[in-house]
Amino acid sequence: MSSPRTSRALFLTILLAPFVLIFSVFMLYPLAQSAVLAAHQTYGPGTREYVGAHNLSLLINDPLFWKALKNTLVYTLGSLLIQLPIAFALALALNSPKLRGRSIYRLVFFSPQLMGLVFVSILGVLAFEKRMGLVNRSLAWVTGNSELLELDWLQEHVMATLVLLSLWLYAGFNMIYFLAALQNVDRSLIEASEIDGAGPIARLRHVILPSIKPVATFVVLLSMIGSLQLFELPYILLDSSGGPSNSGLTVVMYLYQNGFELGDLGYASAIGWALAIMLIVLALIQMNMIRRQERLG
Repeated sequence: MSSPRTSRALFLTILLAPFVLIFSVFMLYPLAQSAVLAAHQTYGPGTREYVGAHNLSLLINDPLFWKALKNTLVYTLGSLLIQLPIAFALALALNSPKLRGRSIYRLVFFSPQLMGLVFVSILGVLAFEKRMGLVNRSLAWVTGNSELLELDWLQEHVMATLVLLSLWLYAGFNMIYFLAALQNVDRSLIEASEIDGAGPIARLRHVILPSIKPVATFVVLLSMIGSLQLFELPYILLDSSGGPSNSGLTVVMYLYQNGFELGDLGYASAIGWALAIMLIVLALIQMNMIRRQERLG
Protein backbone atom coordinates (compact mmCIF):
# COMPACT_ATOMS: atom_id res chain seq x y z
CA MET A 1 0.00 0.00 0.00
CA SER A 2 1.18 3.51 -0.76
CA SER A 3 1.89 5.94 2.04
CA PRO A 4 -0.37 8.98 2.67
CA ARG A 5 2.46 11.25 1.51
CA THR A 6 2.75 9.38 -1.80
CA SER A 7 -1.01 9.47 -2.30
CA ARG A 8 -1.09 13.19 -1.60
CA ALA A 9 1.76 13.83 -4.04
CA LEU A 10 -0.01 11.78 -6.72
CA PHE A 11 -3.27 13.66 -6.10
CA LEU A 12 -1.52 17.04 -6.42
CA THR A 13 0.24 15.88 -9.60
CA ILE A 14 -3.08 14.91 -11.14
CA LEU A 15 -4.55 18.30 -10.23
CA LEU A 16 -1.60 20.25 -11.63
CA ALA A 17 -1.15 18.15 -14.77
CA PRO A 18 -3.81 19.94 -16.92
CA PHE A 19 -2.37 23.38 -16.09
CA VAL A 20 1.21 22.27 -16.72
CA LEU A 21 0.20 20.67 -20.03
CA ILE A 22 -1.75 23.71 -21.25
CA PHE A 23 0.95 26.14 -20.06
CA SER A 24 3.67 24.12 -21.80
CA VAL A 25 1.77 23.82 -25.09
CA PHE A 26 0.45 27.38 -25.32
CA MET A 27 3.15 29.34 -23.48
CA LEU A 28 6.51 27.60 -23.12
CA TYR A 29 6.57 26.03 -26.58
CA PRO A 30 5.63 29.27 -28.43
CA LEU A 31 8.22 31.20 -26.38
CA ALA A 32 10.90 28.66 -27.25
CA GLN A 33 9.90 28.71 -30.91
CA SER A 34 9.96 32.51 -31.04
CA ALA A 35 13.46 32.50 -29.54
CA VAL A 36 14.57 30.08 -32.26
CA LEU A 37 12.83 32.09 -34.97
CA ALA A 38 14.55 35.29 -33.80
CA ALA A 39 17.82 33.80 -35.08
CA HIS A 40 16.36 32.94 -38.51
CA GLN A 41 15.12 34.78 -41.55
CA THR A 42 11.88 33.26 -42.77
CA TYR A 43 10.15 33.31 -46.12
CA GLY A 44 6.63 32.40 -45.07
CA PRO A 45 5.84 29.70 -42.50
CA GLY A 46 7.68 26.85 -44.25
CA THR A 47 11.09 28.23 -45.26
CA ARG A 48 13.72 29.71 -42.98
CA GLU A 49 17.45 30.38 -42.97
CA TYR A 50 19.71 30.72 -39.94
CA VAL A 51 21.16 34.24 -39.69
CA GLY A 52 22.36 34.35 -36.08
CA ALA A 53 22.42 37.87 -34.66
CA HIS A 54 21.61 39.49 -38.01
CA ASN A 55 18.01 40.25 -36.97
CA LEU A 56 19.28 41.99 -33.85
CA SER A 57 21.71 44.08 -35.89
CA LEU A 58 18.95 44.85 -38.38
CA LEU A 59 16.65 45.89 -35.54
CA ILE A 60 19.19 48.26 -34.00
CA ASN A 61 19.76 49.97 -37.35
CA ASP A 62 16.12 50.00 -38.44
CA PRO A 63 14.79 53.61 -38.40
CA LEU A 64 11.21 52.39 -38.79
CA PHE A 65 11.48 50.33 -35.60
CA TRP A 66 12.73 53.37 -33.67
CA LYS A 67 9.91 55.42 -35.16
CA ALA A 68 7.40 52.83 -33.96
CA LEU A 69 9.06 52.71 -30.53
CA LYS A 70 8.93 56.50 -30.23
CA ASN A 71 5.23 56.56 -31.13
CA THR A 72 4.52 53.80 -28.62
CA LEU A 73 6.37 55.61 -25.84
CA VAL A 74 4.52 58.87 -26.60
CA TYR A 75 1.22 57.02 -26.32
CA THR A 76 2.37 55.33 -23.09
CA LEU A 77 3.32 58.67 -21.54
CA GLY A 78 -0.06 60.07 -22.58
CA SER A 79 -1.79 57.16 -20.86
CA LEU A 80 0.24 57.50 -17.65
CA LEU A 81 0.26 61.30 -17.37
CA ILE A 82 -3.24 62.11 -18.65
CA GLN A 83 -5.47 59.06 -18.43
CA LEU A 84 -4.56 57.81 -14.95
CA PRO A 85 -4.82 61.19 -13.16
CA ILE A 86 -8.25 61.73 -14.75
CA ALA A 87 -9.32 58.22 -13.73
CA PHE A 88 -8.18 58.91 -10.17
CA ALA A 89 -9.99 62.25 -10.10
CA LEU A 90 -13.19 60.55 -11.28
CA ALA A 91 -12.79 57.93 -8.57
CA LEU A 92 -12.36 60.62 -5.90
CA ALA A 93 -15.49 62.41 -7.11
CA LEU A 94 -17.59 59.23 -7.25
CA ASN A 95 -16.35 58.14 -3.82
CA SER A 96 -17.91 61.21 -2.21
CA PRO A 97 -21.06 60.30 -0.22
CA LYS A 98 -22.47 63.75 -1.01
CA LEU A 99 -22.74 62.96 -4.73
CA ARG A 100 -26.19 61.75 -5.76
CA GLY A 101 -26.67 59.12 -8.45
CA ARG A 102 -23.16 57.72 -8.06
CA SER A 103 -24.18 54.35 -9.49
CA ILE A 104 -25.41 55.98 -12.68
CA TYR A 105 -22.19 57.97 -13.09
CA ARG A 106 -20.12 54.83 -12.56
CA LEU A 107 -22.04 53.06 -15.29
CA VAL A 108 -21.70 56.03 -17.65
CA PHE A 109 -17.93 56.30 -17.21
CA PHE A 110 -17.38 52.54 -17.37
CA SER A 111 -19.73 51.88 -20.30
CA PRO A 112 -17.13 52.51 -23.08
CA GLN A 113 -15.42 49.31 -21.85
CA LEU A 114 -18.54 47.38 -22.85
CA MET A 115 -17.97 48.21 -26.52
CA GLY A 116 -15.50 46.40 -28.73
CA LEU A 117 -12.36 48.06 -30.05
CA VAL A 118 -13.63 47.78 -33.63
CA PHE A 119 -16.76 49.75 -32.74
CA VAL A 120 -14.72 52.31 -30.80
CA SER A 121 -12.37 52.75 -33.76
CA ILE A 122 -15.30 53.33 -36.13
CA LEU A 123 -16.72 55.89 -33.71
CA GLY A 124 -13.28 57.51 -33.57
CA VAL A 125 -13.14 57.87 -37.35
CA LEU A 126 -16.56 59.56 -37.32
CA ALA A 127 -15.88 61.73 -34.27
CA PHE A 128 -12.52 63.08 -35.50
CA GLU A 129 -13.61 63.64 -39.09
CA LYS A 130 -12.96 67.03 -40.67
CA ARG A 131 -15.85 69.51 -40.79
CA MET A 132 -18.63 67.10 -39.78
CA GLY A 133 -16.90 65.30 -36.92
CA LEU A 134 -18.25 65.78 -33.40
CA VAL A 135 -14.85 66.86 -32.00
CA ASN A 136 -14.20 69.61 -34.54
CA ARG A 137 -17.78 70.89 -34.43
CA SER A 138 -17.69 70.99 -30.63
CA LEU A 139 -14.36 72.84 -30.61
CA ALA A 140 -15.63 75.32 -33.19
CA TRP A 141 -18.86 75.90 -31.22
CA VAL A 142 -17.08 76.35 -27.86
CA THR A 143 -14.38 78.70 -29.18
CA GLY A 144 -16.37 80.39 -31.90
CA ASN A 145 -13.52 79.70 -34.33
CA SER A 146 -14.79 78.05 -37.53
CA GLU A 147 -11.22 77.32 -38.66
CA LEU A 148 -11.13 74.46 -36.12
CA LEU A 149 -13.54 72.59 -38.38
CA GLU A 150 -10.57 71.99 -40.71
CA LEU A 151 -8.46 70.15 -38.13
CA ASP A 152 -7.41 66.87 -39.70
CA TRP A 153 -6.84 64.69 -36.65
CA LEU A 154 -6.21 61.43 -38.51
CA GLN A 155 -3.59 63.02 -40.76
CA GLU A 156 -1.85 65.64 -38.65
CA HIS A 157 -2.53 64.65 -35.02
CA VAL A 158 -2.60 60.86 -35.05
CA MET A 159 -1.04 60.21 -31.63
CA ALA A 160 -3.22 62.88 -29.99
CA THR A 161 -6.26 61.14 -31.48
CA LEU A 162 -5.16 57.78 -30.10
CA VAL A 163 -4.53 59.25 -26.64
CA LEU A 164 -7.96 60.94 -26.57
CA LEU A 165 -9.75 57.80 -27.75
CA SER A 166 -7.93 55.72 -25.16
CA LEU A 167 -8.81 58.29 -22.51
CA TRP A 168 -12.51 57.86 -23.32
CA LEU A 169 -12.16 54.08 -23.52
CA TYR A 170 -10.01 53.26 -20.50
CA ALA A 171 -10.43 56.10 -17.98
CA GLY A 172 -13.59 54.51 -16.61
CA PHE A 173 -11.94 51.11 -16.47
CA ASN A 174 -9.04 52.39 -14.36
CA MET A 175 -11.49 54.46 -12.32
CA ILE A 176 -13.06 51.23 -11.04
CA TYR A 177 -9.72 50.06 -9.62
CA PHE A 178 -9.10 53.39 -7.90
CA LEU A 179 -12.67 53.51 -6.61
CA ALA A 180 -12.38 50.03 -5.09
CA ALA A 181 -9.13 51.07 -3.39
CA LEU A 182 -10.63 54.31 -2.06
CA GLN A 183 -13.59 52.47 -0.56
CA ASN A 184 -11.17 50.29 1.42
CA VAL A 185 -9.28 53.21 2.97
CA ASP A 186 -9.64 53.12 6.76
CA ARG A 187 -12.23 55.78 7.66
CA SER A 188 -10.74 56.17 11.13
CA LEU A 189 -7.50 57.47 9.59
CA ILE A 190 -9.40 60.07 7.57
CA GLU A 191 -11.44 61.13 10.57
CA ALA A 192 -8.30 61.40 12.72
CA SER A 193 -6.64 63.61 10.10
CA GLU A 194 -9.74 65.82 9.98
CA ILE A 195 -9.66 66.20 13.78
CA ASP A 196 -5.97 67.16 13.53
CA GLY A 197 -6.95 69.93 11.12
CA ALA A 198 -5.60 68.40 7.91
CA GLY A 199 -7.09 69.89 4.75
CA PRO A 200 -8.19 67.95 1.64
CA ILE A 201 -4.74 68.14 0.03
CA ALA A 202 -2.99 67.00 3.19
CA ARG A 203 -5.45 64.11 3.64
CA LEU A 204 -4.94 63.08 0.04
CA ARG A 205 -1.16 63.18 0.32
CA HIS A 206 -0.62 61.66 3.76
CA VAL A 207 -3.60 59.32 4.20
CA ILE A 208 -5.31 58.36 0.95
CA LEU A 209 -2.36 57.96 -1.42
CA PRO A 210 -0.27 55.78 0.96
CA SER A 211 -3.35 53.61 1.62
CA ILE A 212 -4.03 52.92 -2.07
CA LYS A 213 -0.38 52.60 -3.13
CA PRO A 214 -0.56 48.83 -3.91
CA VAL A 215 -3.59 49.28 -6.17
CA ALA A 216 -2.12 52.41 -7.79
CA THR A 217 1.10 50.51 -8.52
CA PHE A 218 -0.88 47.70 -10.12
CA VAL A 219 -2.88 50.15 -12.27
CA VAL A 220 0.26 51.98 -13.42
CA LEU A 221 1.97 48.70 -14.33
CA LEU A 222 -1.13 47.39 -16.11
CA SER A 223 -1.53 50.63 -18.08
CA MET A 224 2.13 50.69 -19.02
CA ILE A 225 2.11 47.10 -20.28
CA GLY A 226 -1.15 47.61 -22.17
CA SER A 227 0.07 50.85 -23.76
CA LEU A 228 3.32 49.31 -24.96
CA GLN A 229 1.29 46.50 -26.57
CA LEU A 230 -1.02 48.91 -28.42
CA PHE A 231 -2.21 47.36 -31.69
CA GLU A 232 -5.93 47.04 -32.39
CA LEU A 233 -6.96 50.67 -32.01
CA PRO A 234 -4.44 52.27 -34.44
CA TYR A 235 -4.61 49.29 -36.78
CA ILE A 236 -8.35 49.72 -37.32
CA LEU A 237 -8.42 53.50 -36.98
CA LEU A 238 -5.69 53.98 -39.59
CA ASP A 239 -7.01 51.28 -41.94
CA SER A 240 -4.18 48.77 -41.23
CA SER A 241 -1.46 51.29 -42.10
CA GLY A 242 0.84 53.32 -39.89
CA GLY A 243 -0.82 56.56 -40.86
CA PRO A 244 0.85 59.44 -42.76
CA SER A 245 4.64 59.18 -42.45
CA ASN A 246 4.04 56.26 -40.05
CA SER A 247 2.99 58.74 -37.38
CA GLY A 248 0.65 56.15 -35.86
CA LEU A 249 2.85 53.08 -36.25
CA THR A 250 3.38 51.15 -33.00
CA VAL A 251 5.84 48.40 -32.13
CA VAL A 252 3.21 45.65 -32.23
CA MET A 253 1.85 46.98 -35.54
CA TYR A 254 5.37 46.85 -36.97
CA LEU A 255 5.74 43.31 -35.65
CA TYR A 256 2.47 42.35 -37.37
CA GLN A 257 3.51 43.94 -40.65
CA ASN A 258 6.80 42.05 -40.74
CA GLY A 259 5.43 38.73 -39.54
CA PHE A 260 2.08 38.44 -41.28
CA GLU A 261 2.22 40.86 -44.22
CA LEU A 262 5.87 40.44 -45.27
CA GLY A 263 6.18 36.85 -43.99
CA ASP A 264 9.44 37.38 -42.09
CA LEU A 265 8.51 35.69 -38.83
CA GLY A 266 12.17 35.73 -37.73
CA TYR A 267 12.45 39.51 -37.73
CA ALA A 268 8.98 39.77 -36.18
CA SER A 269 10.13 37.45 -33.38
CA ALA A 270 13.18 39.65 -32.80
CA ILE A 271 10.87 42.67 -32.49
CA GLY A 272 8.67 40.73 -30.08
CA TRP A 273 11.60 39.78 -27.87
CA ALA A 274 12.85 43.37 -27.87
CA LEU A 275 9.43 44.49 -26.65
CA ALA A 276 9.29 41.70 -24.05
CA ILE A 277 12.72 42.63 -22.66
CA MET A 278 11.65 46.27 -22.52
CA LEU A 279 8.52 45.34 -20.54
CA ILE A 280 10.51 43.19 -18.12
CA VAL A 281 13.09 45.93 -17.53
CA LEU A 282 10.41 48.58 -16.92
CA ALA A 283 8.54 46.28 -14.55
CA LEU A 284 11.74 45.53 -12.59
CA ILE A 285 12.60 49.23 -12.37
CA GLN A 286 9.14 50.04 -11.07
CA MET A 287 9.26 47.21 -8.51
CA ASN A 288 12.70 48.34 -7.34
CA MET A 289 11.45 51.93 -6.91
CA ILE A 290 8.48 50.68 -4.88
CA ARG A 291 10.71 48.60 -2.58
CA ARG A 292 13.06 51.54 -2.10
CA GLN A 293 10.15 53.81 -1.15
CA GLU A 294 8.87 51.20 1.31
CA ARG A 295 12.29 50.95 2.97
CA LEU A 296 12.47 54.74 3.28
CA GLY A 297 9.15 54.73 5.02
